[in-house]
Amino acid sequence: MSENNRLGVFKTYKLYVGGKFPRSESGRVYEVSDSKGQWLANAPQSSRKDARDAVVAARKAFGGWSGATAYNRGQVLYRVAEMLEGRKEQFVREVAASEGLSKSKAAAVVDAAIDRWVWYAGWTDKIGQISGGANPVAGPFLNLSTPEPTGVVAVLAPQTSSFLGLVSVIAPVIATGNTAVVIASAEAPLPALSLGEVLATSDVPGGVVNILSGATAELAAPLAAHQDVNAIDLTGAGAELAKELEVAAADNLKRVLRPLPAEADGSDASTDWLAAPGTHRLTAFLETKTVWHPTGALGASGSSY
Repeated sequence: MSENNRLGVFKTYKLYVGGKFPRSESGRVYEVSDSKGQWLANAPQSSRKDARDAVVAARKAFGGWSGATAYNRGQVLYRVAEMLEGRKEQFVREVAASEGLSKSKAAAVVDAAIDRWVWYAGWTDKIGQISGGANPVAGPFLNLSTPEPTGVVAVLAPQTSSFLGLVSVIAPVIATGNTAVVIASAEAPLPALSLGEVLATSDVPGGVVNILSGATAELAAPLAAHQDVNAIDLTGAGAELAKELEVAAADNLKRVLRPLPAEADGSDASTDWLAAPGTHRLTAFLETKTVWHPTGALGASGSSY
């Protein structure tokens, strides 16, 4: 059969929850179009039940992931970069179509996303050195502060930067030992859903990252109010939605990462995701645990034993 007579095989996009690829519990899908309004694919429209299932999966994975050594987490994140490198052409096509970029600009974005995984992989065993340490104490005590992961983090991915922005908000969350429930860009979810395939074939344990697609406001509300979600990143929320989610998040004292000043208009279009990310996202979802330990009583000469 000639190439011209072949039946086109369209890709079926699915959610990524608990290391598996379920369809939406609701059975709904919605059309995803490119920047010119041409149909690209049907994406699953997640329901509140899907969001709750994702939280259960993230909580189940938290113990093992947070208990892994920082060095091991760094190796896993580097493995994700390796897998992305092998599927670069696919992501260049998807990013170009989703964001209306030329092939060369899309390639630069994908390269930056791969480099960002490597960058955060290098921070996993170093962030403790800048966010913890020994504290000066007057007395026969040793006082140590160490960072620990917050827990399950709900992440509202950027709306305009469907891949580089997505990686920039996911990688620091899991690099520090947290697990994530991610709501992909509503209008451009395809790179995020394809990222789930990369995560599944890398060494990231199932449930560490869970990716949902659909209406951001519909999914964010139950996550902000969920009692088993410990923190929320509001990057992809508009100003009005962000206020509502902050109120809901206060019910169980969730940590809230508000959008940066460049994102304050409710859109991340003005954010330069290509810029050096810094460490503020790494430290945003860390708790500081301080341990006091006696070093001995002071003797007559002022020495301890």
